[in-house]
Amino acid sequence: MDVSGHDRNARGQRARTRTRTGILLSAAAALAAAAIPVSASQPTAAPAPDPVVVDCFSKPQTRPEEYLLACGDGNNRLVDLHWTTWGPQTATATGTDMVNDCRPYCAAGRFRPYPVTVTLSHPQPWPDHPGTQRFSTIRLLYTDTAPSPVPKDVTYKLVYEPPPTPTPTP
Repeated sequence: MDVSGHDRNARGQRARTRTRTGILLSAAAALAAAAIPVSASQPTAAPAPDPVVVDCFSKPQTRPEEYLLACGDGNNRLVDLHWTTWGPQTATATGTDMVNDCRPYCAAGRFRPYPVTVTLSHPQPWPDHPGTQRFSTIRLLYTDTAPSPVPKDVTYKLVYEPPPTPTPTP
């Protein structure tokens, strides 16, 4: 070190520079943390899942390739379904409605194809399945001819509630 003390001043200046740099970096980090929105650090609720369509066996289906319309006898089935939408309010597909003509009677009848556009709608809560919505109506729009005597545009209810349990009368 020389008599003038230049070496001491240089060390002091370096220490002050390091201190200032540390303070500036800390301030920058604090500002960056303050700029992040609070919502980014809070978990958000997951969106509700899209509704399902319930099949004849009470199983939930999403975008099924086939759907049995006639649960009792199997004489009406949607096949080759290609879903263009499946959302929280509606679902739409194109496919084929295979309908037994029951001529001369159903066991001897032939299944005939009818091109159809299918729309599911009116989601409702599914009892005993918390947080699950099920579509409650199905609309069939026949794009060519409809099976006789069905109209070309028909809507059916999908929600079948069990009949109320009878209560004994005293």
